[in-house]
Amino acid sequence: MTGALCVLTAGPALAADTFVEVNPSTAQAGSRVNLRASCGDNNNRQADVQSEAFGRMMLRPDNGFLTGSVTIPGGKAAGDYPVNLTCQNNNTASTTLTVVTMSQPAKGPATGGGGTADGSNTLLLAGGITATALVVAFGAYRAQRRRTDG
Repeated sequence: MTGALCVLTAGPALAADTFVEVNPSTAQAGSRVNLRASCGDNNNRQADVQSEAFGRMMLRPDNGFLTGSVTIPGGKAAGDYPVNLTCQNNNTASTTLTVVTMSQPAKGPATGGGGTADGSNTLLLAGGITATALVVAFGAYRAQRRRTDG
């Protein structure tokens, strides 16, 4: 009985596919995002990235990839924005950047120790005055009693 042995071997690593990444992919208007891309075997030349989220910019070669950073304008409306990569070898890729807007509170939340939670200090003030008056009255009573007993 004869048998055949088939050996599969891995060939040389192929050049990276063309892609573009945004990190973080969800960012607040006014914040900075990092871009990383690959133009396949053409990562030693600049590439163009364009998006309505931040405009147009050039990515530059950096350790085998194309990288750059950009700030999303503070007034940018919330939504999903395509990010399109165009390489000098005519390769293209795209991804999505989600822009969010979060309103900042005008003042801190109304939290605290019981009576201060609603922002009113009237009850706290009245309680403090009453407690102080009781301590003074008790102290006076004890002092009077010591004089009478002694």
